[in-house]
Amino acid sequence: MSDPAVRVDTTSQVPPYEQIRAQLAALIVTGRLTEGERLPTVRQLATDLGLAPGTVARAYRELEAAELIRTRRGAGTRVAAPPAGPARPYATQLATLARDFTSSARALGADTDAILTAVRHALGPDRHRGTSSSGSRAE
Repeated sequence: MSDPAVRVDTTSQVPPYEQIRAQLAALIVTGRLTEGERLPTVRQLATDLGLAPGTVARAYRELEAAELIRTRRGAGTRVAAPPAGPARPYATQLATLARDFTSSARALGADTDAILTAVRHALGPDRHRGTSSSGSRAE
């Protein structure tokens, strides 16, 4: 991870570990961090962000539980290979992205109405058509 793409707002109501988890998950799910890319050590990222190592460690544990990263002794922490086939359905990735977006939006101080308005605006006029109420693509 060459560019320090993770930022933490210590004044936010969103806990720092969640800000880190959400940002890294979004970078991984969107492909900005690719399979095998090495992440900073817990201590290094904690130092870079001015946080306690336990805060970063918690974010890394949650990313490992979500199978987005893997840590191996001597090899460091790296972006995990995406699961093969239907092991990770579209709905799971969409839920991760939605959770990450809402966490970031709340960190900015946005309430639910503002978040929904932003999503509707991003979809644009008539872009929401062609999807079912469950959010899956219409056939």
